[in-house]
Amino acid sequence: MLDKLGKMLPAIEEPKYALKFRTRLMWIGIILILFLVMGQIPLYGVAPETYERFKYMQLVLASKMGTLMTLGISPIVMASIILQLLVGAKILPLDLTKPEDRIKFQDMQKIVTVLFCIFEGTVYVLFGVIKPGSPDIFTILLLIAQLSFGGFLVLLMDEVIHKWGVGSGISLFIAAGVSQTIFVRALNPFTMGAELPAGAVPRFITALGIGEIGTAIDAIIPVIATVIVFLIVVYVQGIKVEIPLAFGSLSGFGRRWPLKFIYTSNIPVILTAALLANFHLFGTMIHNPWIAQYDSSGNVIGGLLYYLSMPRGLILSIIHGTITTGMILQAIGYVLFMAIGATLFSILWIYTSGMDPRSVAEQIKSIGFQIPGFRRDPRIIEQVLARYIPPLALMGGLFVGLLAAFADFTGALGTGTGILLTVMIIYNFYEEISRRYVEEMHPELRKFFGR
Repeated sequence: MLDKLGKMLPAIEEPKYALKFRTRLMWIGIILILFLVMGQIPLYGVAPETYERFKYMQLVLASKMGTLMTLGISPIVMASIILQLLVGAKILPLDLTKPEDRIKFQDMQKIVTVLFCIFEGTVYVLFGVIKPGSPDIFTILLLIAQLSFGGFLVLLMDEVIHKWGVGSGISLFIAAGVSQTIFVRALNPFTMGAELPAGAVPRFITALGIGEIGTAIDAIIPVIATVIVFLIVVYVQGIKVEIPLAFGSLSGFGRRWPLKFIYTSNIPVILTAALLANFHLFGTMIHNPWIAQYDSSGNVIGGLLYYLSMPRGLILSIIHGTITTGMILQAIGYVLFMAIGATLFSILWIYTSGMDPRSVAEQIKSIGFQIPGFRRDPRIIEQVLARYIPPLALMGGLFVGLLAAFADFTGALGTGTGILLTVMIIYNFYEEISRRYVEEMHPELRKFFGR
């Protein structure tokens, strides 16, 4: 039933002709501008308030509190998580290795996303995350409508990127939000009412100039951590297993089918980080000290969620010798949550996105290839791929979960998780362009993409 309702919703049509790369870039540019504009349009009827406590959530969910982008990608991600769990538990009788069932899953995901837009918009207003300027019912309903509409627009924008652009809109929005944050935190020359510039690089230079070495070190460590995370991610992206293939009807012609070490890319970290962000969101709403306790600035200081939270300034605390037992326990809990969550989502994702051994075997068969030394039978190819794909999904998910946690401990600009996601998104974007669209580029631009 849900899949039938999903078909009734407004949708972005697939292009009826092959799009040129320039046209795809144009649509990406339009959607990015719309994304940034929506993040600057304040909600009508909302009370002025600071949203500093939701900073982490805004980064991983590509949201901007108090604007049309308040919900960000949260409804899309939560709908995906719920449906993946239902399919994995066999509550939804869908075989996602079949194209028709994958289409049903996508239609169901769309209607569930809309329901989450309405649900989250209602929860945000009724529980005081977004406070109405006036307590009357009209203002409350108007705020809920604006939040739900903004969430639905993000869903349509994601469809535009998927069908008319390159890659995923969800990934693009995260990368845009994190990149903007990194740029501001690194290069902001203004003091913002303090003695030193707010940006890490200007603060480092100014502190060195006045002889405050300790302050200069504290300012430059996040920048160094950002560069280290960037280099690690780029290096690991190049690690892969290559399956040799031969063209069945043409002797001597073959290729290699690459299976990356980070097989499911950044999806497991997006889902895990989004789930944790939503836990914190609901923690601020229910006001239960066993679940979470917050100080006046909105920082979690107790409860279960404290031990699932990213320790603030852990590396700097170690350097200054101010680390506490609570911070160590908090770090252990955060690492376990990120590692286990990313591993589970990585395994689930291969079966909900057509990346499992059976689906990949069908892809290989459909283009006429076979594995040398084996019969041309998709079951044989599936058996060979099954030796690699599930272990890669498990190890890759575990690795990106641990790397995200480590990167967050460094205090890297834009949060370690945000940098990890952004670097992987940009790298995957680069790879997809070089694989599919490089022939349409200007000769000089083609050289940049290695052709």
